[in-house]
Amino acid sequence: MSCAPSPETRDIPIIMLTARSEEAERVRGLATGADDYMVKPFSVPELLARIRTILRRINPDAVADQLKAGDLSLDRKTRRVTRGARDITLSPTEFRLLEHLLQNPGRVYSRAQLLDTVWAMMSRVDERTVDVHAAACGKP
Repeated sequence: MSCAPSPETRDIPIIMLTARSEEAERVRGLATGADDYMVKPFSVPELLARIRTILRRINPDAVADQLKAGDLSLDRKTRRVTRGARDITLSPTEFRLLEHLLQNPGRVYSRAQLLDTVWAMMSRVDERTVDVHAAACGKP
């Protein structure tokens, strides 16, 4: 049985986590569109490694340690931002905002989209918060 993925979900990676360990089940899972197949019980470090592998293939910037645009550089491991040879000090929220924008170059986002992505964990944030943080990121 083969099922064609819909255009909306075609690029979403899928890892099947299942108790079914028979070869026929693994083959069927992969043949129906899964990118990977893991049998329970599984180790969390292995699952995370498989997720990173898939993300590295479909969106290298999603797992890259360094993001760059021109002379602007963002290091995810050290949480350091530099422009040329100069360090730039950012708040944690400004860092997440810049990280998101560097991950998705050339895209335009509405305030609502940025709030959903960058401020997702905060419950009550006004849309104008984006303006304040974007202005702070633009200071020389």
